[in-house]
Formats: sequence, C-alpha cells, structure tokens
Amino acid sequence: MTEPVTTTRPNLLDFDAAGLASFFVAHGQPAYRATQLIKWVHQQGVLDLDLMTNFGRGLRELLRETGEFRLPEIISAQESADGTLKWLLRVDNGNAIETVFIPEMDRGTLCVSSQVGCALNCSFCATARQGFSRNLSTGEIIGQVWVAARYLGQHPKTQRRITNVVMMGMGEPLMNFDAVVPAMRLMMEDNAYNLGRKRVTLSTAGHVPGIDRLREECPVALAVSLHAPNDELRNELVPLNRTYPIAELLDACRRYVSNNPHDQITFEYVMLDGVNDTPAHARQLARVLRGIPSKMNLIPFNPVVGAHYRRSTPEAIDAFRRELAKAGLLTITRKTRGEDIDAACGQLVGRVAAKAARHRAAQGSLDV
Repeated sequence: MTEPVTTTRPNLLDFDAAGLASFFVAHGQPAYRATQLIKWVHQQGVLDLDLMTNFGRGLRELLRETGEFRLPEIISAQESADGTLKWLLRVDNGNAIETVFIPEMDRGTLCVSSQVGCALNCSFCATARQGFSRNLSTGEIIGQVWVAARYLGQHPKTQRRITNVVMMGMGEPLMNFDAVVPAMRLMMEDNAYNLGRKRVTLSTAGHVPGIDRLREECPVALAVSLHAPNDELRNELVPLNRTYPIAELLDACRRYVSNNPHDQITFEYVMLDGVNDTPAHARQLARVLRGIPSKMNLIPFNPVVGAHYRRSTPEAIDAFRRELAKAGLLTITRKTRGEDIDAACGQLVGRVAAKAARHRAAQGSLDV
C-alpha cells in the first residue's frame, strides 16, 4: 500500500488551529501565531513565508527549518457543459484523486475526497472498481479546498465561489476519521474558510462507530448513503451493511440528531431500474425512516463502466417520490451534474489511474 509522501519536515497543512498552536508552542513561539498563519494560508492563499509581513525574519527561518507546505498538484481540469468543474489531483508519485465543484445560482459546492479509492466495494460505484490505495492526510484533504479556492478565484459576486463542502468524493470519510475531522475543522474555522457547521456535510455508507464518534467530536451535517429499504437488498448494494445493518445504522442516526433537535439526516438513495425503485420499496423505506428527522435525496443512477445497472425511468422516480411525500418525507430528486466529464455522483474516480499514467508518460517524454 502506498503511503502519503513524507519528509523530515511536517506539512503545515496537516494541522487544524489547535494542532498548529501546539506546533508553535513546541517551538518556543506564542500560540497566537497559529491564527496568523491560518489567515495567511487559508484566507489569503499565501504560502510564501517572505510575504507574511507580520512574521519576523527569525520566525520565517524557523518555519522553513521545521515545516513546509505540500499541496495536491493539478494534473488536469475539465469543465462540463453545465459549468461543473473536475480536477484530477496528484497526491504522490503513484496516486491521484478527483475533486468536483458544482456551481449553482445561490451556492458553490465543492465535493472533496478522503481516500485514494475506496475499500467498501459498493456495487454501483466507479470508485469501488478502482480499489483502495490509502487514506489521504489532513493536508491532502484541506489542500483540495485550497487548490479549488485559488483556481476559482473566490469571487463573492459570482457563482464560482465555495459556499459549501461535501465529503462525498472518493472514499469513506469515517474510515479516515483522524485526518478528515481536522480538515473539516479548518473548513469551519473563522480565520480559514469560515463555513458554518451546516455548510460542511460528511457522507457515509454507514460506519456506525464513526457516526457516534463524529457526533461527539465534530457534529457537521450528516448524509447517509442508504440506497435500499431492507437488509437483503442493501447487503448486495452496500456490503458494509453486513457489518452494520439498517436497524443499527438508523439507531446511530437517531443518536446523531438527539443533541440538536433542529438537525436532520440526509438519506441518499441511488435509483436503480428494477432493483430498488418500486412504490413498494418506497413504502418500506418510509416505514423504516419513521421518526427520524430526515430529508430524502433521490439520485438518478449515473453510468459506470462495467456496472450492470440502469437508471430508473423518470416516471419510476416520480412515482417513488410521490409515495415518500405521501408518508410525509421531504424528498428531492437530485439534478445530475457533470455527467459528460464523469463528475456526477458515483462516477468518481473511474479513469484516474489511466489519466495519471498518461500524464506521467507525457512528462517522461518531455524530460528526455
């Protein structure tokens, strides 16, 4: 298994505010230096220590000797006909990830990866077909936000500005908890990206211990990839269900919102023709979700190379939605975005390995 790139100096992007304060104190500096550095790096996008005018020469030299900034590198950028952007980012010599920006009239949502590949093997997902390489570091996770923000220019008066982050890219974020949570704290940090708690969403396939731990340590908005109303079907679609079946998962969801009565869980449900999309499935789903503050997000299946599934018809999706609405469930059918560049839900990362290999080959030919 390939590990993150490491050097003798820590990546300063790996620290949230508390971690960076401890870093400065350990090097004989006041803790408030952490706030100053976070403002330069995450608010201003400055990584050149010589431009950090409130740092004296001695402090700049100390930081050069004891730390560095390592970011994911853009290999390629694609823009969909609908304005969706997808970046292929190199995180080390053998691995790449994908990050997606979805512009809308009132928001700009960045979809961030937490792992290189995924180990959960959901049967309808392209990332599962890539397999699992490794966890991303905190710096590689927050680095996706930094790279995207700089690429977009963060124009407040346009659609091309990050207002929301969703941990819905490659990987199961709760299986990389210790790196994901500091990155999310930086997303919410006033002196960094200043996103409200409800503007950062973590999506999980149902890792129950992680849900409970997240509730205690960093209760951001929670989305659960459900995709089936019963264990037999969900075992087939989401193999993690064999470890944490639906009843156990939903109990964890109830616990998650118990401290915040105004919160709700978003349940994601990919619509697969003839598999999970009948009115009977909808009625069963409404029964199992009864009593949980929730919102249903119906996702038309997006094509995946090698998958035998087909997208439910618009008529089937509409009938499913009506059944849930009759049961009192707020239900939204997600608009497919970025499908023409393989950036839609379930399509990451598909061809990353091939793209990264082609890029390395091209670089090699240039170096000859």
